[in-house]
Amino acid sequence: MRNDNPIRVVCIDDHPLILAGVRSMLQAEADMLYIGGAATGEEGVAMFRANRPDVTLVDLRLKGTPGTEAIATIRRDFPEARIIAMTTYKGDADVHSALAAGANGYILKDLMHKDLVYAIHRIYEGGRWIAPEAAAQLAENSPRIELTSRELEVLRFLASGNRNKEIAGALSVAEDTIKFHVKSILGKLGVNDRTHAVTTAIKRGILHLD
Repeated sequence: MRNDNPIRVVCIDDHPLILAGVRSMLQAEADMLYIGGAATGEEGVAMFRANRPDVTLVDLRLKGTPGTEAIATIRRDFPEARIIAMTTYKGDADVHSALAAGANGYILKDLMHKDLVYAIHRIYEGGRWIAPEAAAQLAENSPRIELTSRELEVLRFLASGNRNKEIAGALSVAEDTIKFHVKSILGKLGVNDRTHAVTTAIKRGILHLD
């Protein structure tokens, strides 16, 4: 028997299978109502404005407008919005980014079958919820590492196997400047070499190789 006042949910994700899976799971819940899905951040924000759902699910890795930007846009205009970030990444940097954008919850897509309904209830009731696996990363990796935009740029070049001279040429700066940035990156990540810097950055969600 359907609840007369169900929790109304919108899902923003560019993968049709995810949208279909979320719809299927929510349709099986008597106290939830799947309003609809959107494939882009822009469509999702427009759907939120039109429907004002109780809980909104947002994929962090949307094509085009990032999920964090869609979350921030919704929360800027609707501070009371309750939003759960969805992702395959459990690195602490990913969690920090989602929460900083305004997400109330953080769920891992490969565990949605067991966590989604509980997370929606928790967020709807005004609480917060972070997938235990992601919460463990937060606890293990404290304090937060914050690289500058230039350091992130250099780190991406390192991940592609570029040498300092090549990076300097690509960025039109002196090679000594790149050496300075690399030293800073290694120090912030607490590692001794470039390879370890890249693997650590990927593990913590600072860097994604798509």
